[in-house]
Amino acid sequence: MPRVAAVPATGLMKVLYRLARRRFGAVPEPMEIIAHHRGLLMANGMHELIAEKVSRTLPASARELAVYRVAQRLGCSWCVDFGTMLQRLEGLDVERLQHIDAYAEHPAYTDRERLAIAYADAMTADPVTVTDADVADLTAAFGEKGVIELTYHIGLENMRARVNSALGIVDQGFSTGEACRVPTTR
Repeated sequence: MPRVAAVPATGLMKVLYRLARRRFGAVPEPMEIIAHHRGLLMANGMHELIAEKVSRTLPASARELAVYRVAQRLGCSWCVDFGTMLQRLEGLDVERLQHIDAYAEHPAYTDRERLAIAYADAMTADPVTVTDADVADLTAAFGEKGVIELTYHIGLENMRARVNSALGIVDQGFSTGEACRVPTTR
């Protein structure tokens, strides 16, 4: 159970929740929690939409695998759940996620995907362990714009996962398609 109660669906929130439910099948619980601070809710929503819209340099598989890896490494079950759904909706092979711990040698991953996952590990480590050689390899694989996009999304997922974990937000059933059964208010 989250450490902060969800904001009920009234007024503006009713409209925003309806839009989220239409897009995702249920209202994402982080949205219901952050709704306590309307300014941050709006800032977060706009930021997420813009970041999604402009992120077209990297192959979706490399970006989504790196983001998923961050969620997994930080133990954010909500992010793992939601990220699995996003990969499924992108038409990506979600079955290979069960082998992500063996990404370095597992045949389900391409060399470029391995670079992205390793970079997610290095950026998520405490302290960060990214090297000049890592960035050089990524630049050769994705270009400078791709490195910036990957770095940004890994950093963004670090923030999401840490916020959700701190607030006690856990998986919601998005990955299994069961999200529509989750109540949007408590």
